[in-house]
Amino acid sequence: MSRAQRILITGITSGQGQLLAQHLLTNSPGRYRIYGVDRKPWPGRPREIRLTVAAIGTRKFEDVIRRVKPDSIVHLASVRHFRVHPAVRHEVNVVGTKKLIDFSIEHGVRQIIVNSSSYVYGALPDNPYYMDESYPLSVSRTYPDVRDLAEMDMVASAALWQHPEVAIAVVRPVNVLGARVNSSISKYLRREYVPTVIGFNPMLQFIHEDDLAAAFARAIEVGARGVFNVAGPGAVPLHEAIERIGGTVIPAPELLLRPLITRMFRWGLYPFPPGAIDFAKYQCTLDDSRFRATTGFEPMHSLAQTFEDAHL
Repeated sequence: MSRAQRILITGITSGQGQLLAQHLLTNSPGRYRIYGVDRKPWPGRPREIRLTVAAIGTRKFEDVIRRVKPDSIVHLASVRHFRVHPAVRHEVNVVGTKKLIDFSIEHGVRQIIVNSSSYVYGALPDNPYYMDESYPLSVSRTYPDVRDLAEMDMVASAALWQHPEVAIAVVRPVNVLGARVNSSISKYLRREYVPTVIGFNPMLQFIHEDDLAAAFARAIEVGARGVFNVAGPGAVPLHEAIERIGGTVIPAPELLLRPLITRMFRWGLYPFPPGAIDFAKYQCTLDDSRFRATTGFEPMHSLAQTFEDAHL
């Protein structure tokens, strides 16, 4: 009998990290041994999961890789909120990811899966419907606050070609919703009154948090290598998504909305910088056919189920 594969999950105490760990234990009993690294503990974690409290990129983190000798690393540890100084975001997201890849290659890790985002493509007026993985990463043109996410993605994508001996997969999921994942889009949509830009109602894609956990699991199982968009069952207009989650659409002129959000963000009264407004104006919809063909992945949750689980 072959030994259980060793899976190391960074950011394991996050909602998505916990879901992935529990998915692997529940759906493939005995197949995996799960290890985790995070900056904070996980009270009440399953006893099968071994957790080390450490920051990504540190000597202690490298010691975990050296000691555990994981077959696969799923890198979910990144800073996605905006109250952290940009230099800290860059250190964690870009430098931390580079060090993770370097440590992994040095210590013989066979597979690395890096969680990126659909946001790296940017929301621009000339975006085509259903962009594939070859489309340029343009988010920095209009949304510099998330430049570090695009840079993190590019670090991992470059390593994919520099180190063909390692199966590196860069996963770019669409908007994630669910009861446990506190994503940027969920914070926006769960507000009682949701500001939008008059005259704009872009199509948005969503994936259920459980389906994203299943997508990571499929990438592990097949040893996926490459850059992959990951999407859910379809797309809906922004206004419909707001209403189905329980909010009220509040359209406003952009000339008023953008400076208002700029001030509110600066004063700590609104969670998103003004660059996020473009995602309420222009579509950023992805073609995920490459991932489905490579892994056989199919989302199990409908849009109705996804909105229900993300309800106010």
